[in-house]
Amino acid sequence: MRLKQTRRRLLTTLSMASAAGLARAPLSQAAEVGLDMTTVRCQTPGLCAAPVYVAEALLRADGFTDIRYDDTEIGAIAPVAHGDVDFAPIYASQSVRAIDAGERVTLLAGMMVGCFELFAKEGIGSIAELKGKSIGVQTAGSLSQQLVTLMAAQVGLDPANDIHWITDPKVKPIELFVQGKIDAFLGFPPAPQDLHARQIGNVIVNSAVDRPWSQYFCCMLAGNPDYVRAHPIATKRVLRAILKATDLCATEPARVARQLVDGKFTPHYDYALQTLSDNPYKWTEYDAEDTIRWYALRLHEVGLIKSSPQKIIADGTDWRFLNELKRELKA
Repeated sequence: MRLKQTRRRLLTTLSMASAAGLARAPLSQAAEVGLDMTTVRCQTPGLCAAPVYVAEALLRADGFTDIRYDDTEIGAIAPVAHGDVDFAPIYASQSVRAIDAGERVTLLAGMMVGCFELFAKEGIGSIAELKGKSIGVQTAGSLSQQLVTLMAAQVGLDPANDIHWITDPKVKPIELFVQGKIDAFLGFPPAPQDLHARQIGNVIVNSAVDRPWSQYFCCMLAGNPDYVRAHPIATKRVLRAILKATDLCATEPARVARQLVDGKFTPHYDYALQTLSDNPYKWTEYDAEDTIRWYALRLHEVGLIKSSPQKIIADGTDWRFLNELKRELKA
């Protein structure tokens, strides 16, 4: 794990953004009482987590003095579950499986929709046409395999027998796809942007626009239960800063993309801009609990979890802060 204290990074540029009215409520609105914790550690695994990067200046303006980031690989549950980080953007399906397995995470809100795309070779135009075809995943049971399993089951395929899963820890699936050694590949930013730029493959599912995936959050904000319980004031302000930053990603993607490059979070402005422009960062327009319920039902249907949606929601979610902020920010 590479947990590091933040440098200036986005602070200078984003302080200007917050001063210009980055969000719909002033920074001082929820500052009636002092913080109960001034340190926060966030997981930032990729471009999907742009609001977490962008929130740094807002957190500092709200009284946080020690802000740290961990760039653990995408979909990693362990850092937040084990208390190595306090907050992390985690895919909804991963969150549900983690809660079902007894991992200690508390889901607080939804962040964005539509960050993954399923690519196939030319000539394959639908999920149903993947029957008998090869799909590359980094490891068995990985997030990409889980999502493709759900997609296949939705159209009546048997994911275990109708798909030839290719796992090779030594070679990235995108490389196998580019080389023509597999038929399909599910990618997360910046992989889809790279394939689009190189005009490789054919998109058969774009979760930003294709139902049912486009109707639910793909990424949730999870907190470590110990931090959430012990520091409710800090938790609410962290969530508020990230939701405000999410609004900025939605309304000013070009500005945020430039700040991500200037802050050394990514070298590719065009990939960052495409990610921010294509993926709905509209946390007010989707239902976080409905997202968890839907994924829990789908995962239960394919045998990947044992718990009911009601148990998942009861054991691993806390929407109190989100509901308060919706009222305060007039969302």
